Amino acid sequence: MRKAGKVSIALLFLITALSFSAPFISPYDPDKIDLDSIKEPPSPQHLLGTDSKGRDILSRVLYGGRISISVAIMATFLSMGIGMVVGLCSGYFGGKIDTGIMAFVDLILSFPVFLLAIGISILLPPGIYTVMIAITAVGWASFARLVRGHILTVKETTFVESARALGCSQIRILFVHLMPQCIPLLLVMMGLKLGGCILTEASLSFLGLGAQPPTATWGGMVSANRSYISSAPWMVLFPGVMIAITALCFNTLGDVLRDRYGLKIE
Repeated sequence: MRKAGKVSIALLFLITALSFSAPFISPYDPDKIDLDSIKEPPSPQHLLGTDSKGRDILSRVLYGGRISISVAIMATFLSMGIGMVVGLCSGYFGGKIDTGIMAFVDLILSFPVFLLAIGISILLPPGIYTVMIAITAVGWASFARLVRGHILTVKETTFVESARALGCSQIRILFVHLMPQCIPLLLVMMGLKLGGCILTEASLSFLGLGAQPPTATWGGMVSANRSYISSAPWMVLFPGVMIAITALCFNTLGDVLRDRYGLKIE
């Protein structure tokens, strides 16, 4: 594995470990308002400073990471699961089933992903689960197209013909013989998708469609403090940097996996 991949894994492990250890290592209550410490710059008492309500930014960044990373991972896994099943069925059965499924997939992919996610988020009550549903609803289609294309190339190979000759059911052929062939593709696609999911979650939270105040998320912190970017830039800088680093690490990891397996995925 390239050095970039190792660095990305190390950073992602560190960020995730710190975020999920927030209840144990966070120096302050992330939601506690302290009117005597409003907009304090980074200092020994508050390593990343405080926000417009005197809340410790380090504590909120740590707690916000738990939500942002959890939503991105869960949405990616849900997208992968749905897309994998749809792609397997479409590629294996072919015919009218394939035509109908791919027409729907093309319809989903024809919409701007972020605008479609916004539309779904507006229809549902704002919150963490709404963001997860929105990301999943637009993310599964690319997994389905990828799996379907791969299944078309392997479903007529010798091992599949042998399974049919032995009397294996179609369900067994799909999930025991064909699905493992898609694992490398899915791993690479997950790495590439996670970075986008982090950015989508942050963007939806920035627009007020994600977790509602006072719950901390990286995108929500940027949105709440954007008016102070000139007078107190640390309030926006640190959550913004966390979004950028996490998304970059996931994208880099996806690129490294793609090169490792010699796959062509856009």
